Amino acid sequence: MQADRGLPVKLLVREVMNSPPITGKADEDAASLAKKMVEFKVGSVVIMDGKEVIGVVTDGDLVNKVVAKGLPPEGARARDVMSSPLHTIEAEKDLTEAARMMRKFGIKRLGVTYKGEVVGMVSMTDILSVTPELLDILSEKARILRGGRGKGGFGVSGYCDTCNQWSDSLMEIDGKFVCEECTGETSKGES
Repeated sequence: MQADRGLPVKLLVREVMNSPPITGKADEDAASLAKKMVEFKVGSVVIMDGKEVIGVVTDGDLVNKVVAKGLPPEGARARDVMSSPLHTIEAEKDLTEAARMMRKFGIKRLGVTYKGEVVGMVSMTDILSVTPELLDILSEKARILRGGRGKGGFGVSGYCDTCNQWSDSLMEIDGKFVCEECTGETSKGES
C-alpha cells in the first residue's frame, strides 16, 4: 500500500503557537494590557499571580467588559475583566483538537502547555493561517492514494508546458502543467 510517503498527516499545536505568552498582573489596568497587545501584535495577555496563571484578558474582553460599558481603561483592572480559567491544550496535541476545543468552549484562544507550564498561546487565527497548507497536504495525499490520477482538480485539459502538445489530463508539477507522457519522463529524470 502507498502509505503517506513522508507527508505529514497532522500539525501539532506547538508548530503554530505564539511563544512565549505575553503576561500581565491581576492589578494591571486595561489601558496597559491593550498597549501590550498592540506592542506585541497579540490578541490576549495571560494574567499571572506570581508563577500561577489565573486567567486571560483578550481583545474581546476589553471591548465587551470595558469599552462597551463605558468604563475608563485606566480604572478597569485585569482581575475584573479577565476570563478565567484559561483553557489550555498540550503543545504536542493535534491542531484539529485545538480547533474542536475552541468550538466546544466558544473561545478563540487556548493557552499551550508543556510539562504543566503555559509556554504559549494558539488562536483561531493561527489555525486559519495554516489551513491552505493543510488543504494542499490533503489534496496531495488523496492524489497519491488514487495513484496520481482522478478527478477533483487533476486531469486538466490544455497544452503541456513541456512538449506543447494538447492533453486532456495535464497534472500540475512545480507550477507547470505537464501531460502524462512528459510526467513519466520527468519522473525518470528525477530518479
